[in-house]
Amino acid sequence: MSTSDSPNLGRRKLLQFTGMFAGGAALAGLSSSAVATGVSSASNASDIATSFIPPTKESPIRICWNENPLGMSPKAQSAAREAITLGNRYPMKNSRVLHKMIADNYGVAPEAVLLTAGATEGIRAVIEALAAPNVQLVVPELTYHAAEVGAKDNGMTKIVHVPMDKDWGIDLAAMKQAVANYDGPSLIYLVNPNNPTGAISNADAVEAWINSRPKDAIFLMDEAYAEFADDAAFRSVGPLVKAGADNVVLLKTFSKLYAMAGMRVGWIVSTPEMIKRFSTKTADNMLNAPAVSAAIASLQDADFMRYSRASNKHSRGILLQALTTLGIDYIPSNTNFIFHKLTVPLAEYQAHMKQAGILVGRAFPPADEYCRVSLGTPEEMTFVANTMLAFRKKGWV
Repeated sequence: MSTSDSPNLGRRKLLQFTGMFAGGAALAGLSSSAVATGVSSASNASDIATSFIPPTKESPIRICWNENPLGMSPKAQSAAREAITLGNRYPMKNSRVLHKMIADNYGVAPEAVLLTAGATEGIRAVIEALAAPNVQLVVPELTYHAAEVGAKDNGMTKIVHVPMDKDWGIDLAAMKQAVANYDGPSLIYLVNPNNPTGAISNADAVEAWINSRPKDAIFLMDEAYAEFADDAAFRSVGPLVKAGADNVVLLKTFSKLYAMAGMRVGWIVSTPEMIKRFSTKTADNMLNAPAVSAAIASLQDADFMRYSRASNKHSRGILLQALTTLGIDYIPSNTNFIFHKLTVPLAEYQAHMKQAGILVGRAFPPADEYCRVSLGTPEEMTFVANTMLAFRKKGWV
């Protein structure tokens, strides 16, 4: 948790925010020239670095769904547009290309990868394939809901919610105990970095637990936000899968770093035997041609990936500066959102923000006094920061 003393929030501080952050993309490291070099020469930087238009209630800043505000890579957009002209053809050839690209990135055989319609379909397919009356699902009490929803849809009644630790981190020791206490198979669902808290689970602890090979336990590792993690204590479980771990299922998506939430492309990495089981729970040719082409182009656009991470980091810095100035506690984030405390009821805060043209996250019980704020563009977060400072003077935050 982070906190600071609340300083004087007068006009001088509001102007300081404006001076520090106005221009968004013109922040240090995101100048016009940096944007131009941060996006490959074949991309049009102006497609990304657009002028900021103040929000309205009809056209709000959407920082409630953890979307990437940049939009897809210009190269991905171009590839998707071109693919529309081939919409009368099945995308099987390009799907095989994407499939192999992902497998090569992890150093595994193509048979160890399954393409899915976003990570959510992957989660549901895994749960459906592994569900049985005697299988328990072990989840942190505060995490992404898809695994639990999938378990209930498949008739699983043994769902264990493990309380969070005192700082809203995932209590790995308590989860480990829940598995050890159960005489039967366990599915362990871990989102790392976690949603909605943004916190990581320490890689050494996670890997030690996986490598201890708890009996009849499968680890479902959701790494939707992994590309944003900059804490040295985080590591992907991809290398464990490459090394042959047969108790790990890695779930991924193009929605976050690659800004493809609306295109619905994800993937699973596991053993070929596991992938064969999961594939029976997904539809053949489930991905559309523009989405597949955009995904291929995104994987090839390293400059956009760097730009996306840099933009997110600057936006995070803007919001953290506002929270620090306001003396508001928050959970250190390794994602594209921040989970911060409120001094007013969430419903009131949401209403005031909506009136200002800003949509923030929903309630996440049991952390009822917290709000999840997704990261918009640096320009958008400058507006949000100044709005929060203005709210403090009114007692609204």
